[in-house]
Amino acid sequence: MKKLVLPLSLMVPMLIFSQNRKRDTADKVTDIEEVVFQKKVVGRTNDITNVKISAKDAKNVASISGGIEGLLKTLPSVNSNTELSSQYMVRGGNYDENLIYINDIEIYRPFLIRNSQQEGMSIINPDMVSSVNFSAGGFEPKYGDKMSSALNIYYREPEKFELSGEASLIGGRLTTGLASKNKKLTALFSGRYRNTNLVLNTLNEDTDFNPTYWDFQSYINYHFSDKFSMSFIGYYSKNDYEMVPKAKTVTFGSLQQPITVNIGYNGQEQDMYKNMMGTLSMNYKPSDKWKLTLDSFSYQNREKEYYSIASGYEIQTFDPVTQSPNPSFDGGGQIEHARNDLFVRTYGTQFRAKFSPNINTDIEVGFKYEKENLNDNTNEWKLVDAAGYSIPLPVDDPRTGTSGDLKLFYHIAGRNKIEPSRLSAYAQYSQKFYWGASKVFVNAGARVSNWSFNKETIFSPRVQFAIKPDWDTDMLFKLSGGVYYQAPFYKEIKDLDGNFNTNIKSQRSMQVILANDYEFYMYDRPFKLTTEAYYKKMDDLIPYYMDNVRIRYSGKNNASGYAYGIDTRLFGEFVPGVDSWLSASYARVYENIDGKGNIPRPTDQRFKFAMFYQDYMPKFPSMRVNLTLVYAMGLPNGAPVFTDPYQYQRTLPSYKRVDLGLSKVFIDSKNKKNRSGFWGNFDELTLGVQVFNAFNINNTVANQWITDYNTSSMYAVPVRLTGRFFNVKLEFKL
Repeated sequence: MKKLVLPLSLMVPMLIFSQNRKRDTADKVTDIEEVVFQKKVVGRTNDITNVKISAKDAKNVASISGGIEGLLKTLPSVNSNTELSSQYMVRGGNYDENLIYINDIEIYRPFLIRNSQQEGMSIINPDMVSSVNFSAGGFEPKYGDKMSSALNIYYREPEKFELSGEASLIGGRLTTGLASKNKKLTALFSGRYRNTNLVLNTLNEDTDFNPTYWDFQSYINYHFSDKFSMSFIGYYSKNDYEMVPKAKTVTFGSLQQPITVNIGYNGQEQDMYKNMMGTLSMNYKPSDKWKLTLDSFSYQNREKEYYSIASGYEIQTFDPVTQSPNPSFDGGGQIEHARNDLFVRTYGTQFRAKFSPNINTDIEVGFKYEKENLNDNTNEWKLVDAAGYSIPLPVDDPRTGTSGDLKLFYHIAGRNKIEPSRLSAYAQYSQKFYWGASKVFVNAGARVSNWSFNKETIFSPRVQFAIKPDWDTDMLFKLSGGVYYQAPFYKEIKDLDGNFNTNIKSQRSMQVILANDYEFYMYDRPFKLTTEAYYKKMDDLIPYYMDNVRIRYSGKNNASGYAYGIDTRLFGEFVPGVDSWLSASYARVYENIDGKGNIPRPTDQRFKFAMFYQDYMPKFPSMRVNLTLVYAMGLPNGAPVFTDPYQYQRTLPSYKRVDLGLSKVFIDSKNKKNRSGFWGNFDELTLGVQVFNAFNINNTVANQWITDYNTSSMYAVPVRLTGRFFNVKLEFKL
């Protein structure tokens, strides 16, 4: 730890004082806003736990998985151990515990994604984003029933005709914006395509990949009057993942006992994920005090996961003294097979009303009805064979020749079809006032929901309190918490045999968060230091296994647990005119299954450090750079799937990654007047180079467990992530 503290102690002042050019504070608008008594803005929220993310920074960040999520992963409360996935974990929660909204309407992710390279693009299109609000816990009652976080994205309305696009080695996008002269009609259309074959070729294996992802989104608004408007969001995406593995050699172990595994494959995998969504919203403002919204939504997801892959392997060990290979080696093989089909359709409506009797008071209520259709056909199994005998052994002693049935390592099979409905409602009250000379903000309320599948009704009270003392030092103290539930859906109700459990209950988390925001100026530049400490007590937990990026639940509420931690982030203008930040956190999360004692959950994060840094050349401001750095200690989810977690606790190696983006801005909106002819049509034109995994670090996302029959040993073969990759990107806007 001393080696880490010393460079950080040198890095922070170096970055802050690297450029001390003064700025004109009268003309500069900063993203650091006062939480209480803030003015009316687009996407404004009363949630004091909210963190604003710049849509512009999200477009510029060098990230394979997606701009918004790429920036989220640099926050202290957010963790991820793979760059290929847009999914993330928050304060000890897993991938399924995060709410995602677009324009206050909840959206869903694909459910059968197993490996991160299957995922493709995030549903969030950074080119359409106006504002981003993120809460890592303790969020307000209007957000739904999940235990970890809430991300709310607001799409923008174009003000005139615009055409923008991007082309790179791994894909591209094209976005068109339209607006009528009177601004009554606005429309935004965007299509994206991506093929990560070149990136996946940096994996150290002989495999033919053909992953293609594309989507189309639209956001259309019509303002009938100043009081009444209607909007529509449409979304369609299709991900096709084809993979034919051939061979792979993995070297692991230690310097004293290195191990090499040579694996040969036969078979292929073909997966398809198709998602569609449509939302229609009607907004009515009879006066400045009232705002009424009626949303209708429909979501459909069709997923197919087909693979049959046989593999044979030989395990080569080395003499610990001479490091020469031993003359004998062990071997084995396995077959993995799946024919999984999933159809999910949800549709419904929600009504929201907001009454603001004055500028400092808001009263909000909402009601939501959902109808769900789940049709799940699962047939998945794995056969492990070593030295000619299947594992588990079909007979007590194979030398006797006694016959026995073939036994599989695991077999998940089920045919499930349900059509439940879900009702939910919320009410919350927000008030800003003076307590003496101090500014105070209170947000309190509750939500209630019922699901017909398990006939469970849950009640979730939540409260937030903030006070800004009348001090010379600009500080804000915040306290938030409440009871948060993880309402079960497809993944949680499915047990390890493949059947739906009608007796499943919602997981519950009682949490409290204490936070402090300290805003200050240094060298005429704004900074904000945020510190948050939290504690969560959880019960009715459903234990789960992490299979790469897929969460496999046990289907039983037979565990309890707790989580605690501290997050800190220094945000501001390390370089004049652009925002950057440093973040660090320490977090622990434990579970107690069937009263056996506390053990770390698969998402136990521990220590993490991250940085998002932007810079430019003072004499040539068109030359720009952005850098993301993440160091996170390894997660304890390296144990074999479907094994007893009390017997197998295997921690993965630490996750270390640096991504770098370099760009040259040839045309921007400020110097457009100096252009004429063909180039005068461009508002922006930028050429960039992105360096993914700049230091070519071999990170590990999971372990592939292979069995040696002769010694009954199980070897954890690391599943490595991508290596260094150079991407060239051209962006334009007309």
